[in-house]
Amino acid sequence: MEIQLWRNMLCPYELAVQELIVKFEHLIEEHRQKDLYSPIESVTGRVKSVSSILEKMQRKHIPIERMEEEVEDIAGVRIICQFEEDIGKVAALIKKRSDMTVKSEKDYLRHIKQSGYRSYHLIIYYTVETTDGPKKLQAEIQIRTMAMNFWATVEHSLQYKYKGDMPAHVADRLIRSADAIIALDREMSLVRSEIIDAQNSSTLQSNIVRDILLCIENLYKISNKREVMKIQDEFLRVFKTKDLRQLERFHRQLDIIAEGYRAQAIR
Repeated sequence: MEIQLWRNMLCPYELAVQELIVKFEHLIEEHRQKDLYSPIESVTGRVKSVSSILEKMQRKHIPIERMEEEVEDIAGVRIICQFEEDIGKVAALIKKRSDMTVKSEKDYLRHIKQSGYRSYHLIIYYTVETTDGPKKLQAEIQIRTMAMNFWATVEHSLQYKYKGDMPAHVADRLIRSADAIIALDREMSLVRSEIIDAQNSSTLQSNIVRDILLCIENLYKISNKREVMKIQDEFLRVFKTKDLRQLERFHRQLDIIAEGYRAQAIR
């Protein structure tokens, strides 16, 4: 295949990765706007390099005309979760979507690879719009915790270095570190509710402060500057207490005050 043809072939996959990242990032934002815990912590993506595609085709004896059908991970998206329990929730979210169709799943959480690798993989069909019309292609979605991702990144680097011939002592250390990752994820799950409560409180406070500041900014346009300065000083006093209940109470009172000023402005 000529270089130009490779570039044209990969272009829709680049678009797919970009669109998928935006959609999953929007899911995160949706949860946060609703003051809900997001099972997705972060998302990244990549299009497989031509070199990696060729290596995989040679290793699996895939003919060039079967490349797009049999190389399922040309487009790849990685979703990172905080807790192992979130992985199933993210997979369920993906399965419910009308813009993605799940082709197959691989559960390396229940069926851990011999190396110690753990993750949850989905192969999906996804359609992008191109200048030649819609193109249905495949993409791989990997879902894992932050701890799993750290281990997998290290393991991938070592596999690349040793070209599949990893020394026994290095492989043994990787397996022991994989066991440590399992223990870490389990420990984090034990305090999951406390961590989520703390994060939700932080998100809620951030949203309340945003709304209060916007309201104060609008009050400057329709009310006495000296009065608004007093409101601003009171906000700073309440914020300094770090008491979420006081902040919520101030927010409600400010809404009532702002509504009164708006009513006066209309008259």
